[in-house]
Amino acid sequence: MSDFCKYKFFPELNILFKTYFGTITVRDISSSWETAIANNIVHNGMKGIVLDYRKANFQVSLDQTTEIADFYKANLEVFGGFKIAIITTEAKDLVIPIMVKSKDEGYTSNGFSTVEAAVDWILE
Repeated sequence: MSDFCKYKFFPELNILFKTYFGTITVRDISSSWETAIANNIVHNGMKGIVLDYRKANFQVSLDQTTEIADFYKANLEVFGGFKIAIITTEAKDLVIPIMVKSKDEGYTSNGFSTVEAAVDWILE
């Protein structure tokens, strides 16, 4: 896969965890999902996805957040109906999940600062 993200599926929760490392661009996000889709890492039986950006930082402008939401919408056969929890703790990165959430359509996203809160939200 890539060196800026790692995937781990927890079957007991039916949740895919994707952890990012380093500086992340919109292209990194979309290309890593393209690879995950091609390798069947994302599948319909899942309840949701936790995107953990605590070990990363966004190099994403506010205008580019639409591109992230557009990618999910363009791939609703993969992401449709999923809950996508986005974990960030850096103040400057907190706006990214808020902006993506404002464009949700066919999937649901939300921002969190802890894994526990993200998992609870997906499972509720």
